[in-house]
Amino acid sequence: MAIHQTAIIAKDAVIPASCEIGPNTIIGEGVVLGENVKIVANAYIEYCTIGDGTIIYPFASLGTAPQDLSYTGQKTRVEVGKNCIIKEYVTLNRAAGEDGAITKIGNKCLFMASSHVAHNCVVEDEAIFANLATIGGHCHVGKGAFLGGMSVYHQNVRIGEYAIVSGFSASRMDILPFSKADGRPAITHGPNTIGLKRRGFSPDERKNIRDAFKLIQSRKYLLSDVVKMLEEQYPDDKNVLRIAEFIKTSKRGIYLSRDNKLEDVEM
Repeated sequence: MAIHQTAIIAKDAVIPASCEIGPNTIIGEGVVLGENVKIVANAYIEYCTIGDGTIIYPFASLGTAPQDLSYTGQKTRVEVGKNCIIKEYVTLNRAAGEDGAITKIGNKCLFMASSHVAHNCVVEDEAIFANLATIGGHCHVGKGAFLGGMSVYHQNVRIGEYAIVSGFSASRMDILPFSKADGRPAITHGPNTIGLKRRGFSPDERKNIRDAFKLIQSRKYLLSDVVKMLEEQYPDDKNVLRIAEFIKTSKRGIYLSRDNKLEDVEM
């Protein structure tokens, strides 16, 4: 176990021998580290479980109390998955609410400098937060989503899987799965063409997603009718059905650029 002599470690911390704890790190109460976790220096961690292979850079702050005036010291936590990269000045707040509530981070997530995850959020595997990306409490970020630098999201917003939102955007409403969105408010402008191809979606999968967005963005149909059409036309396509389900279950609504012409190019 490599623990720098200047590190301060709580008595109840669980730290495997394979971990590296750098200078001036403070590990407070309720911390459980997985194998091969590396904390570079100057980080502050409490009430966290950190998965195997995660790297935490200087001045990151994990597991601190939520920025919620209703919080009165309940026993809540942050859970971080395996092989995440948490860069400088990132803040991951523990949950508000009843004892046992968590803020949950998946595997292989990247949090660039100064990004922020508020209380009770769920961030699924392989999500990327660019510099200063900020989500409010109770947000849900889907697998493989990319949040651009300095983008911000209201409490309870959902960002669908494999969506990409451009830098300096802001949203009080949900962002569709597999989509690209931009602006203040962040408006959906069709499928995340490049991202889906890079992520290994097949040509048929990409075509069906693209056709689904053509229906969604058309002014010819009500969105409720589009949902029914997607379910009827693509009964065996899990991606299209996921889009339909996301629309049906949206509580905050979705910004759309309707009648936005999608060029007929191969995805």
